[in-house]
Amino acid sequence: MSAESGERRRPSILVFLPLLAFVGLAAVFATQLLSGHDPAAIPSALIGAPAPKTVLAALPGSQKPGLDLTVPGDKPVLVNVFASWCGPCREEHPILMELAKDARFSLVGINYKDRPDAALSFLQGLGNPYAAIGTDEAGRSTIDWGVYGVPESFLVGTDGRILWKQTGPFDRRAVETGLLPALEKAVANSKTP
Repeated sequence: MSAESGERRRPSILVFLPLLAFVGLAAVFATQLLSGHDPAAIPSALIGAPAPKTVLAALPGSQKPGLDLTVPGDKPVLVNVFASWCGPCREEHPILMELAKDARFSLVGINYKDRPDAALSFLQGLGNPYAAIGTDEAGRSTIDWGVYGVPESFLVGTDGRILWKQTGPFDRRAVETGLLPALEKAVANSKTP
């Protein structure tokens, strides 16, 4: 028996490297899961920035004016980006119909990459909650808003700054925990001189 075969070889650190990598990744995932952070909440660099000065033509046949966001109004504006081909837009539409009744803000829409006749049919079938609707068939103006999918909504204060953003469709929770607190703060700030 040689001296070499009698000694036990110690395993190389490389043997444990995959295990260490797995434990490290598991720790990162566990930290994220237990942090309470909503993974659906996507931060926006536009919060606090001036809203894009958007001017869009009216949706033909809608009986609503086009969109002109060049001058801030006397109350906050909720800008909702929607499309008739968007399933989640249909899901959130009843909530938008309810929100449109709130006199503290104005609800306006940007029709995104949609055929005007399809958008008009969508609104005629489900109701039209918008005070104004601009059409963005090419999707160019929504680039300035940082839109990468629909629906998305932005609350713009009376000072013309973006105060809050909803990525994805509104549901009751998003309205109660996101939009309404942001709206109440916006309304309070607009009343202070």
